[in-house]
Amino acid sequence: MLGLIKNLLAKENGIHQRHDHWYSHWNRIDRRFRSSRKRSIQASLRFGKDDSTVCEDDSGGFQKTFAFQILSVMGGLHSEPELNWLNSQLKKIWPYVNEAASELIRVNVEPILEQYKPVILSSLTFSKLTLGTVAPQFIGVSIVEESSGRDGITMDLEMQWDGNPNIVLDIKTRIGVVLPVQVKNIGFTGVFRLIFKPLVDEFPAFGAVCFSLKEKKDLDFTLKVIGGDLSAFPGISDILEETIRDAVEDSITWPVRKVIPILPGDYSNLELKPVGILEVKLVQAKNLMNKDIIGKSDPYAVIFVRPLRDRTKTSKVINNQLNPVWNEHFEFIIEDASTQHLTVRIFDDEGIQASELIGCAQVSLKDLEPGKVKDMWLKLVKDLEVHRDNKYRGEVQLELLYCPDGVESTIKNPFDPDFSLTSFEKTLKSGTGDAEADDPIGSRKRNNVIVRGVLSVTVISAEDLPQVDLMGKADPFVVLMLRKTEKKLKTRVVNESLNPVWNQTFDFVVEDGLHEMLTLEVYDHDTFGKEKIGRVILTLTKVILEGEYSEIYPLDGAKSGNISLHLKWTPQHKFRDT
Repeated sequence: MLGLIKNLLAKENGIHQRHDHWYSHWNRIDRRFRSSRKRSIQASLRFGKDDSTVCEDDSGGFQKTFAFQILSVMGGLHSEPELNWLNSQLKKIWPYVNEAASELIRVNVEPILEQYKPVILSSLTFSKLTLGTVAPQFIGVSIVEESSGRDGITMDLEMQWDGNPNIVLDIKTRIGVVLPVQVKNIGFTGVFRLIFKPLVDEFPAFGAVCFSLKEKKDLDFTLKVIGGDLSAFPGISDILEETIRDAVEDSITWPVRKVIPILPGDYSNLELKPVGILEVKLVQAKNLMNKDIIGKSDPYAVIFVRPLRDRTKTSKVINNQLNPVWNEHFEFIIEDASTQHLTVRIFDDEGIQASELIGCAQVSLKDLEPGKVKDMWLKLVKDLEVHRDNKYRGEVQLELLYCPDGVESTIKNPFDPDFSLTSFEKTLKSGTGDAEADDPIGSRKRNNVIVRGVLSVTVISAEDLPQVDLMGKADPFVVLMLRKTEKKLKTRVVNESLNPVWNQTFDFVVEDGLHEMLTLEVYDHDTFGKEKIGRVILTLTKVILEGEYSEIYPLDGAKSGNISLHLKWTPQHKFRDT
């Protein structure tokens, strides 16, 4: 581990000639360390060669055993005393690490700050950047076997740092005002992940190391204008804090990783690459906490996998509604389905004032089955990390589909606009192929193809409806409506029944099945009007995927009761009239 730090410092800054004294100090430490661990290394080598469970054709088994032992011994990672030893050595070499790391941070972070700087600023650069005299402390180290694979070793190091850095940002606004802003009182706790890969036969037993901030447990800092008060510039403090956090997120936070070669070789396969697409349909929310004193909240959703500005999606605002229906579709690039999450935050729009958080929810992508749409209701919480507030804040409904790269042809993706097209229609839409040349229809523009279908809905029955009449009964009927076309149909009235049976089928011509929704509202019929009992809102994703299905749905807004339905989808296609 210490040899690694030495190599990294030299590689990043070219300081071989400038720190001969430090290298002499290092070599003394290194010799004492190697001497004290000599027997352990020899035992490790004997274990790797003699153990019958590791043979020559074990595809890297010996190399991994050797590397595991070497890394454990080099880093002193087995016990608290050895961890203290690691921290004491880091403290000794911290002045040199500070110099190298400060320049590394400046080179890597400054372009990202420039990328994310707010529009009101013309420039955002470091005028001073040193990490101070206080070294971080490693408080936990572990080998992550399940993430290591056969040709690498993954190590997580938990680090705590209450530093005294000297960081000054020079901020220039578009109106010409220059503000030197100091970043003070930095407190950080997080888990860094090191990946040693690939395993090789020569020392130090791995070809490259990747590092990343695996988990950011806490990051606090304050901003202060040198010789002034930042509060004199409204909004600047919040904007700067958001920019700094975005820069941290985009520069080193997992799955972003930095790859540093240790031995010559091509390590492009270790770099961050997309591995799939997450399709998200934000359907609706229900029973949201009301944040307004007068009227109801005006909710909208913010959705992201990585909380970067250019990769965060925002829904439309639904005014004065605690049960909003969005039915909006978004796509997200996925780099690591085993560790990444989808986060949803619901806000109340406050116009020119800052929006107020209603609640948030999170889904782990590892819980999704690739190629299968998952329909889920998520309970909203105040904070995803600290669960002290147990107030009910409402629920949000999502439809999720994860499509790994390379398997698109084997996955039925209903969010693909070509999903229900025949081969002939796909040819027309692409504007290529012999069919277009042989058929006069093929000369039409590809955008003229419309995918539509017929939705058949059978309202079978309802059970356990609440009592709404004075006589303890109800006269229920169901109104069916497509939300986009607003076409309505209704069942007959069943008199004096809390368990009505209809068995009536209704057909709807649907022009855009993936963006259409079906609403079923159950009413009690009265002589002088009607009283709403409850409702069900459905997307058409499942019926388009499965063709037909039967299901029992609970009634939203009702004290009790459910409704039994059978849905069938018959695809039909046509051209626009020209």
